[in-house]
Amino acid sequence: MKPEHLPLLNSVSAPAVHPDGSRAVVSVTRPDFDADAYVGQLWNVPLDPGQLPRRITRGFKDSAPAFSPDGLALAFVRVIGPSAKPQLFVVEAGGGEPRALTDRPLGVEAFAWSSDSRRIVFSSREPATGRYGTMENVGAGAEDPRLVTDYQYRLNGVGYIQDKPVQLFVLDVPEFGEEPRVVPRGRAQRDHHPAGDVPQAWQLTSAATDHESAGFSTDGAFVYFVAAPPGSDDTLETGIYRVPAGGGDPLRVEPAGAPRLAVQSVRQSRDGEWLFFIARGLGETGTDFVARNPVLYCMPADGGDAAALTDPQMMDVSCPGGRIELRGPAGAMVLNNAQGTVELMELHADGDHALLVHGDRVVTGAAWAGGSMLVSFSDPSTAGDLAVLEGGQLRLLTDFSAALRVQSDVVVPQELTFPSADGYPVHGWLVRPAGKGPHPVLLSIHGGPFAQYTVALHDEAQVYAGAGYAVLMCNPRGSAGYGRDHGLAVKGAMGTLDMQDVLGFLEGALDKFPALDAGRLGIMGGSYGGYLTAQTIASDHRFSAAIVERGFLDPVSFEGSADIGWYFGTEYMGRSGAAVASQSPMEHVDGVRTPALVIHSEDDLRCPVEQGQRYFTALKRNGVPTALLLFPGEDHELSRSGTPHHRRLRFEHILRWWSRFLPTAGNPASPGAEGLPDGGTRD
Repeated sequence: MKPEHLPLLNSVSAPAVHPDGSRAVVSVTRPDFDADAYVGQLWNVPLDPGQLPRRITRGFKDSAPAFSPDGLALAFVRVIGPSAKPQLFVVEAGGGEPRALTDRPLGVEAFAWSSDSRRIVFSSREPATGRYGTMENVGAGAEDPRLVTDYQYRLNGVGYIQDKPVQLFVLDVPEFGEEPRVVPRGRAQRDHHPAGDVPQAWQLTSAATDHESAGFSTDGAFVYFVAAPPGSDDTLETGIYRVPAGGGDPLRVEPAGAPRLAVQSVRQSRDGEWLFFIARGLGETGTDFVARNPVLYCMPADGGDAAALTDPQMMDVSCPGGRIELRGPAGAMVLNNAQGTVELMELHADGDHALLVHGDRVVTGAAWAGGSMLVSFSDPSTAGDLAVLEGGQLRLLTDFSAALRVQSDVVVPQELTFPSADGYPVHGWLVRPAGKGPHPVLLSIHGGPFAQYTVALHDEAQVYAGAGYAVLMCNPRGSAGYGRDHGLAVKGAMGTLDMQDVLGFLEGALDKFPALDAGRLGIMGGSYGGYLTAQTIASDHRFSAAIVERGFLDPVSFEGSADIGWYFGTEYMGRSGAAVASQSPMEHVDGVRTPALVIHSEDDLRCPVEQGQRYFTALKRNGVPTALLLFPGEDHELSRSGTPHHRRLRFEHILRWWSRFLPTAGNPASPGAEGLPDGGTRD
């Protein structure tokens, strides 16, 4: 795979299954270089083997499909152009012209149908008057100052949040038989309001906090949601609330006797008797989040004792979105991180459970209706596809990565386990390039640290393997998916056992595979991976070069500048100055001799750009060959969801850096790579 193949990476949404179980609809989204944006449409996927998937919308970017419970309508989110905000649309299930339901100034974030198919609840950021273009001729630089009183006032990818909290709105879905509205002209314009072109929604919530995971109660009378309770500004606590669907005061629904929790998702069972919710404990401090596996709980719908349905020690149901899907009268389905895979599990209020999908794949979504179970997933050879679960086996319905496999050589990772220095087993993968070798080796370290590399197709490893590098990826202690003790091992000891594990995995691979060149090694990582890369090269000088990307590099300045800085560093490293210093890359930067490319995004609020700038300056002052690559307009998610143009340029800069220090036949050294003379750097 090469950087120019990025547009072939088709990602597939969670499926929307028609109530009769005969078909599903998914959104298929990809990077597009011409638009420098992500584009995609909705696809109809029949379960009948004799019928082929078919694109059914032609929008710029259509996503998040959801059938109405009666099967007559399909709602989805549409972005009409690169700079437009996502809005809610609806179309007849059999096809037709989509109709806009919203015209929100900051767009729609999520939505859900009522059980009678007559209403939709949606979430949207509500801007304060005079901000974010709500007042004519008042741009961002002319807005009033912000008075900050809480720790959490910014969020990576969003910016300031206290002046645009996520609020909940409800609208009545119009009848499809209605005559289309026309825009008034002439005298009729006097009584016309532009908002009249879309259904009028009413606002359900108004508190100055985000309201998320909204969904109707089974009878449609209430809307359940998750929000931070009053007085919890110095904790990560969130709770479950419900509010009358027609408007009224929210009421907290509390689990009896439960410890302080961070709730992330809630759904009422189909029979109306139970509430399923995903939450993690927060300890006595209210911020002790380290390696706490989110748990699926179940409690009576009106509150009461909450029972844990998943094991908080060994199971981790914190997969993207924390989405709960319903099955049967009192069943729920969740995704579980498990040793480099993501499984689909079904659990019931009575304690029954079943493992529905497992193995070498990453389940990304699932839905059940009309007796059909549809599963979206990725695996070593696809960036996203859809299958139906029949007789305990997946039957593939789509092949959206066919062009990628035809136009590039997708390498299937080899699963490996090697002992760390103390004998602890370290699990991971080798992505090996074509040819006999010897191949230079890139040791790649994931972010988190409570995250995991998986078996799914990973564009980073594929591009580096395509350039002739053997890529090693592992899940050291501190990672998710291997139990709480595995994740908790680095609390108060970052850069110790985790460094020992990644180096043990590297040494095990070098011993096992003669085709890996032990004399030509590189190390790289982003976020926490950038942290561990920086810590490693301060004491281990075997690497020819390094890449430190969007790194957590100075815990002292991080506390006052990062969106999560007010709790992340202290919970992982402790409060002792000596303990923090022992775990800080900036405290050890004088030990670095390895040439290091520092990559950062200017709008990164998770690991602010000053982290990379200060690290680069220290390296340069010490005479270490270095360069600082800064991306304007990007945040912490550059490598995953940055603009396609920037993602391609990022790959090209990385490959040029490696070509300078680790040339290969697939990535030959070029004069002036990075525009730098040998051994020199440029500001």
